[in-house]
Amino acid sequence: MSTASAASGTPAASDRLALVIGASRGLGLVLVLELLRRGHRVIATTRREGSELEAFADAWDGRLTIESLEMTSPAQLAALRDRLEGHRLDLLFVNAAIDRGDLPIGEVPTEMFTEVMVTNALSPLRAVETLDGLVAPGGTVAVMSSEQGSITRNTEDGYELYKASKAALNQLMRSYATRRADDGRTKLLIDPGHNRTALGGPDAPLAPEDSMPAVVDVLEAQAGIPGLRFLDRNGETVPW
Repeated sequence: MSTASAASGTPAASDRLALVIGASRGLGLVLVLELLRRGHRVIATTRREGSELEAFADAWDGRLTIESLEMTSPAQLAALRDRLEGHRLDLLFVNAAIDRGDLPIGEVPTEMFTEVMVTNALSPLRAVETLDGLVAPGGTVAVMSSEQGSITRNTEDGYELYKASKAALNQLMRSYATRRADDGRTKLLIDPGHNRTALGGPDAPLAPEDSMPAVVDVLEAQAGIPGLRFLDRNGETVPW
């Protein structure tokens, strides 16, 4: 599906085009809305019809396009790339994560391990690999990571599988960046902080409406600076 339409009182449309993978709700949804507020045109993906994102589609003067995507499907990723052929992205942002509870790693079933690793590590980088040909020279490729993926900062118990999946995501992004060290693009791993989302829980200290504008500030500040960095929402370096 593709959806777009109109709004009054929004910033004038610009030539900046962003593709946000995983925008049905939570951080991805608020990220899309913030990019739109700043004048970007945005293509945003959802897994199914009836997402929260669709409720906003009529408010943005044709600058929001919604595409269906199950990111864990290589066939759907390839089909999305084909549908977007000819577009040139200033920003490709991949947002995806699941959490299956707080089990010690020895108690994690193989099926759960596979599901979390495929969703949180393999699929985001497969999306990047599939879609990076759409990114303009000098554009930005960003992936939503987490401080939980920092090996250096893993000094407290808990959520071992989730931490491992984010560490794997970071390592795969570094491998991708190493192979493409000379392409001139900005590459970012973003730690948005602990937010009140379905994943972060109702007691998290941050609201997406506060953290996502800060994340977009970081994206804008880093645009045009080639190479890979792992940064938090304030633009501070997160240790690997």
